[in-house]
Amino acid sequence: DRQTLVAVLQFLRRSNLRESEEILRREARLLGDDLGGNVATVATSSPGVAAVAAVPPGKGEARGDCGVGPSSQQDPQEVGSPCAARSLRGSPLCWDTRVGAVVVEDQPDVSAVLSAYNQQGDPTLYEEYYSGLKHFIECSLDCHRAELSQLFYPLFVHMYLELVYNQHESEAKSFFERFHGDQECYYQDDLRVLSSLTKKEHMKGNETMLDFRTSKFVLRISRDSYQLLKRHLQEKQNNQIWNIVQEHLYIDIFDGMPRSKQQIDAMVGSLAGEAKREANKAKVFFGLLKEPEFDVPLDDEDEEGENEEGKPKKKKPKKDNVGSKSKKQDPNAPPQNRIPLPELKDSDKLDKVMNMKEAARRVRLGPDCLPSICFYTFLNAYQGLTAVDITDDSSMIVGGFADSTVRVWSVTPKKLRSVKTAADLSLIDKESDDVLERIMDEKTASELKILYGHSGPVYGTSFSPDRNYLLSCSEDGTVRLWSLQTFTCLVGYKGHNYPVWDTQFSPYGYYFVSGGHDRVARLWATDHYQPLRIFAGHLADVTCTRFHPNSNYIATGSADRTIRLWDVLNGNCVRIFTGHKGPIHSLAFSPNGRFLATGATDGRVLLWDIGHGLMVGELKGHTDTIYALRFSRDGEILASGSMDNTVRLWDAVKAFEDLETDDFTTATGHINLPENSQDLLLGTYMTKSTPVVHLHFTRRNLLLAAGAYSSQ
Repeated sequence: DRQTLVAVLQFLRRSNLRESEEILRREARLLGDDLGGNVATVATSSPGVAAVAAVPPGKGEARGDCGVGPSSQQDPQEVGSPCAARSLRGSPLCWDTRVGAVVVEDQPDVSAVLSAYNQQGDPTLYEEYYSGLKHFIECSLDCHRAELSQLFYPLFVHMYLELVYNQHESEAKSFFERFHGDQECYYQDDLRVLSSLTKKEHMKGNETMLDFRTSKFVLRISRDSYQLLKRHLQEKQNNQIWNIVQEHLYIDIFDGMPRSKQQIDAMVGSLAGEAKREANKAKVFFGLLKEPEFDVPLDDEDEEGENEEGKPKKKKPKKDNVGSKSKKQDPNAPPQNRIPLPELKDSDKLDKVMNMKEAARRVRLGPDCLPSICFYTFLNAYQGLTAVDITDDSSMIVGGFADSTVRVWSVTPKKLRSVKTAADLSLIDKESDDVLERIMDEKTASELKILYGHSGPVYGTSFSPDRNYLLSCSEDGTVRLWSLQTFTCLVGYKGHNYPVWDTQFSPYGYYFVSGGHDRVARLWATDHYQPLRIFAGHLADVTCTRFHPNSNYIATGSADRTIRLWDVLNGNCVRIFTGHKGPIHSLAFSPNGRFLATGATDGRVLLWDIGHGLMVGELKGHTDTIYALRFSRDGEILASGSMDNTVRLWDAVKAFEDLETDDFTTATGHINLPENSQDLLLGTYMTKSTPVVHLHFTRRNLLLAAGAYSSQ
């Protein structure tokens, strides 16, 4: 805008950079005498560095002053960068100024990133600046205090890092010791990392440091609170703090009532603050895809059943045409061909028929009808159980172990058999009815198969929906695809350079997702060596991954304490959910695709409305990390399993009914979480000494749980 331009031109003129001034003037078509305007420029103490002070109140407010705050016209890369940065970046200046290094790059050059801390404020005054602001905030009105208190943590970190970078080590130490106790309890882990950074050299290789420096910390503050803060900093001429607010924080300003302490506490706690409201505005097709239609053959027992009691049995053929019970497509569903999905094979159709027959006998769960729980305990698992999965039809269970093996068990009387050798297969009559039985080698039948191939602990396992394949991912950086016909490894997918923490097949097969220590999730197809999509954006390890039931979206949970939802079609991040106070370890979509449940090391289960991009519930009760979450087949009950050796059942219907998701809430984030965890908790089931690492509802709604007995 014009005022910014004028300010930059004045700065260039004062610095005797006539050539740059001319170029900028020509580009902006401003004449020589246009340098009027009521823009104050503040020169800072170091030579060649200037910061453009904010326009006086009343000017430019609609844009969220000087680029801090929401602005729909800006490029997302530049939202929140001080206005000066853009103009300076375009001019041919090559100094390493503080203003120049603001626009966030994808792969930051370490020295360029850190050079932004070259600010030479008086190190002895930092404590005074901070305690002055602290005093101001603590003495402000209650309604503003909660919102402005969000500034303490990011300012504390940036001021400390600035002192360390400029080698004022004793001042940094004293600053840290004086104020670190005032920070919220959920930042303790980050502060521990920070306390180890005491020298400039330490900052070069520290990832947490770089993340904090390159990604703006997002604070959501009402306009009234923001005006109050701005006025205070301008009256006090507190440039040091104002510069940090301008450059390192993104203040998302909303109109309306300030939020209460409870509302803020529910949403904060991630590495980079809250999500910008813009981040959760994109449309998400959370509806389910239409099921293909085919007829269910009625077998004998069904016909008999129909004679005895007409009603329930007649429903079954209908049940098969899940799509045809209403010919209309779900209005929130993605177009059927939005992403290419594999064709249904005959065996898949057969399996669907079986699934529907089972569904007809499914138990309707609810507060008065809780599921039975069958617990699979891995005894003597001295190899260290690190991952579990159960097939959709509950016929096989797989364990990934720290000794790098993958072990598959049959949990039905039917043993696991491999296909015969090629020589033996050539003797089989291919036309016979039981050809599928004949190709199996009875001599290989056993309850357990061990798969060798990884060279490090196996952290994730996933069966394909058709039960022909198994995925495993490991500390060795690979994802392996195993055949469950031959029990051999078919492919090793190499893409991650570091440990891979989780992998999961799409509900339609063919696609799968993996996430790891390199902070990205990758989407693969079984017949491609290279990933089809790379989802980058998390600031720390991607610890868990989940496909949405319609396979068009992928949710990832991370050690940066956020959950992101990614669009498979174009790789965009369409939702960012913040609120957990520790790394995320479990994710579960509700069967109707509308909601997401997440569990973390903070022992809380959070519930999210995907369409509105809002937190809608919090379930408190667990006392340790939640490693497993699963909705029952019809979505009435949510089961959670934790390191505290318990399985808890929650009333999902009640948790999601009467949601207040009006447009105002969506726009401002004024969420009101009911304190009703105890009303929603339907049951707590203790194991003797077995942490719960996996949960699975069978097709008839029996709950299966699994974990390894620990003798402590």
